[in-house]
Amino acid sequence: MPELIWDGKYDAAGKRAAPPRVSLPFQTVETVNETAQERQRTLDFFASERSPDWRNRLIWGDKKYVLPSLLDEFSGAVDLIYIDPPFATGADFSLPIKLEANSFTKEPSVIEQKAYRDTWGVSPEDRRRGVTPLDRYVRWVYETLTVLRDLLTEQGSIYVHIGPNVSHLVRSCLDEVFGVANHRAEIIWKRTSAHSDVGQGARHLGRIHDCILLYTASDQYAWNQPHIEHEEKYLASHYSYVEPQTERRYRLDNLTGPGGAAKGNPQYEVMGVTRYWRYSRERMQELIAAGRIIQTKPGAVPQYKRYLDESKGTPLGTIWTDIPPINSQAAEDSGYPTQKPEALLERIIEMSSDSGQLILDCFCGSGTTAVVAEKLGRRWIACDLSRFGVQSARKRLLSVADVRPFVVQNLGKYERQFWQAAEFGDSATARTAAYRSFILDLYHATPIAGYAWLHGLKNGRMVHVGTVDAPVTVGDVKQIVAEFRKAVGTGKEAPKEQSVDILGWDFAFELNEIARQDAERAGIELRLVRIPREVLEKRAVEQGDVRFYELAALAVSVAQTGRRVTLAIEDFVIPLDDVPADIQKAVSHWAQWIDYWAVDWNNKDDTFHNEWQAYRTRDSKELALSTRHDYAEPGEYTVVIKVIDILGNDTTKTLSVKVAGRGTA
Repeated sequence: MPELIWDGKYDAAGKRAAPPRVSLPFQTVETVNETAQERQRTLDFFASERSPDWRNRLIWGDKKYVLPSLLDEFSGAVDLIYIDPPFATGADFSLPIKLEANSFTKEPSVIEQKAYRDTWGVSPEDRRRGVTPLDRYVRWVYETLTVLRDLLTEQGSIYVHIGPNVSHLVRSCLDEVFGVANHRAEIIWKRTSAHSDVGQGARHLGRIHDCILLYTASDQYAWNQPHIEHEEKYLASHYSYVEPQTERRYRLDNLTGPGGAAKGNPQYEVMGVTRYWRYSRERMQELIAAGRIIQTKPGAVPQYKRYLDESKGTPLGTIWTDIPPINSQAAEDSGYPTQKPEALLERIIEMSSDSGQLILDCFCGSGTTAVVAEKLGRRWIACDLSRFGVQSARKRLLSVADVRPFVVQNLGKYERQFWQAAEFGDSATARTAAYRSFILDLYHATPIAGYAWLHGLKNGRMVHVGTVDAPVTVGDVKQIVAEFRKAVGTGKEAPKEQSVDILGWDFAFELNEIARQDAERAGIELRLVRIPREVLEKRAVEQGDVRFYELAALAVSVAQTGRRVTLAIEDFVIPLDDVPADIQKAVSHWAQWIDYWAVDWNNKDDTFHNEWQAYRTRDSKELALSTRHDYAEPGEYTVVIKVIDILGNDTTKTLSVKVAGRGTA
């Protein structure tokens, strides 16, 4: 069989280069829609070292790490895979952001740009060697497909949704990974009727379709034959009779047995006509009694009356013209630019899976696959590199009636630990020092020595660099503040301002408010700055594309009456680096920055549990800024509030409430 060759497919010794596979543990950062009883049962399962009930999974992360990490648990366990990867068109991955009456375009994060568009980019050195962007793209697709094949059951199917510009290359990769014999269909989906790229002077046909390539793991694949409604022309020619008393439409079908006696068909007389028939004499009498046999005139061969309403329709072919794309007026439109219609995924999922089976989409975007799988009673795993996409998917899932509990996961500290060891060596001391210097350099700060908690100096401000494997805590801040006070005025590296920048990958829930208050009492200004995931990407670092952002500030008030606790968001301030100046001016109220917010009324330090949420919908543009909860039992409860801003970033705040017994204030 001819073979597709790309740069990097074989090593220097001529051996097939195996794709790198790093298996890392997942971290659950949020559990959504789980009842208190289900939550306690999950905690009991973990306490007894038994497996908890199944939870659908929404995962934020790069599929080059996510997919291999799924293998430990799901090798050979996924029943259906649908993916809609980038088409290698060079188009950017900017996202339109709606802000009530205004809108603007959010540029993709560097990590999204590098992982998608620049995944198939080539360096000048590569170009000198004759390496093309398509080399990189095909390698990227092939390595993804090899892991997906290992995840699929032997009865499983994979649908790859791709543009016609690269479908031939992707099909070659699928042939190699799944086998030519397991190619089942190339589906042509007509996604638009006209295209703006065809006009006066255009030298090509209108590009109005996508390809969906269907492969299976074996010839024992699951299949539920789909049908579509008959076309009017077909109905007019084939179902031309109407039964007067019932107004049921029908056609006449042949009753004679093909092949006669040689095929074992019985011969007897029916309505004065002797023939070899399809049915036994007994069955024929039943049909006559039921009025299903008709003779159009005396002596004519009897025929079978087949009703239109008993027909499933026309068996579906490979050209799909009956499912329109999402438009801005569609009820399911989420504003996500590559969103696919739910009807498309409904057809695919129903064709190749049954209730309760497991569906995977590792380019889930706004979550259409997960939403449809949820509605159809399938289990699902949905992954995406875009934080904005994951947040959009979560919000869409919450709009599904009776949505089952699901978890939001990432690879978090495990991915960072792997990166740190690979980048800076095995020695713990040397690795930590090199890591801090690396982060300080990206932050444009100067390293300093002689301190345990203060690591750098930038524009007169001290800088602390948080570790890769733990969030910055209130205890850390107390140590930083104490050491800062000793450092004031001592030597040339002493701070010139009463301020500290604390850089961290994650921050403890209560840190943003409590830590600031502690520092303010000590006369020190704190800036809490998130270390972006982009620092893990070598190309982003080399091109100087890493940007640090200060955490948003959230103010929440609490009121109590007996066992009722009422929360109200009083203020929300976000860093405005990604927001154009004209949009900033258009914001008349801080609540416009909030896309969605949720509350965990009884956080048990296990994970954030989304027990209540509010967000704007197409029908309701107003965002509720307060909520209340009635506690069943007295006690002290930890309440966590999570706010998602319009850029897809999350901010949390933790409060402690004490609920008294009945009859007490």
